[in-house]
Amino acid sequence: MTAALEGTTPYRAPRAAPASFLKSEEAKGYTLIAPPFLYALALLGLPIVVVIAHSFWSQTYLTVDTTLTLDNYRQALFEPIYQDLLLRSLFISLTVSVTTVCLAYPVAYFISFHGGRHKGLWLFVITIPFWTSYLLRVMSWKVILGYSGVLNSALMGLGITDEPSSALLYNSTAVLITLTHAWVAFAILPIFVSLEKVDRTLIEAATDLGDGPVRSFLRVTLPLSLPGVIAALLIVMIPTVGDYVTPKMVGGTDGVMIANAIQAQFGRAMNKPLGAALSVTTMLAVTAMAFVSVMSLRALVRAFR
Repeated sequence: MTAALEGTTPYRAPRAAPASFLKSEEAKGYTLIAPPFLYALALLGLPIVVVIAHSFWSQTYLTVDTTLTLDNYRQALFEPIYQDLLLRSLFISLTVSVTTVCLAYPVAYFISFHGGRHKGLWLFVITIPFWTSYLLRVMSWKVILGYSGVLNSALMGLGITDEPSSALLYNSTAVLITLTHAWVAFAILPIFVSLEKVDRTLIEAATDLGDGPVRSFLRVTLPLSLPGVIAALLIVMIPTVGDYVTPKMVGGTDGVMIANAIQAQFGRAMNKPLGAALSVTTMLAVTAMAFVSVMSLRALVRAFR
């Protein structure tokens, strides 16, 4: 009996035939997501691959040498001018993101909890600035903060200053103000959506258990709306690092950011490999900053519980 069993092979379940897999729900799901996935990969992944490839090349005037080199990254990481521009850009981006979220949260909270049947109207009012060009909104702040602008005229009219101040425009502060105004509406919407999903009965339960308005907000409302806060933070943080229009128009020499240096390398300087290396370095830096910011925000919210 034992000898007979030794000559036999163990039983194995038959594998699903390829034809049956193609008819399964799993295959149908892959078929549905394949076109948008490939489309997104072509539009997002391919340009990044091209930029990374260029960052390891070198260029002299119009001649591109495809020999791999790390010289571009050495300049991007160790040249003092690029270090200063990158640090300034990260600081401005982080400051604008935090300020924007702090300004957007009360507005989103008011609309969600006290907007009543007028929530749609409030959201409509918030989107009105989007009707005008981003460039025009930047230009409006140039008029407001200018030497003969609205703010200087108001300060002189109130007797606060005797003459116009030139310190309001063409510096990092002007860039911070302009970017905050431009992106605050983008931060309101995801926070509002997150607050709309908060179960009101949980807030009532916290109140019944003795929590005051502040404590119930910190222990219930804020943690449950954290996904919207994180989304708003990232929506503002990532694009503002790469903004070069605002620093160019209202920043002056003190408000120049890394995006202006990247634009110059791809433009007048005719050094695309260095511009690509600066782009990759900035992308990695803002990714690290975003990760640290999100982890810090989650830790801060957990501390209130």
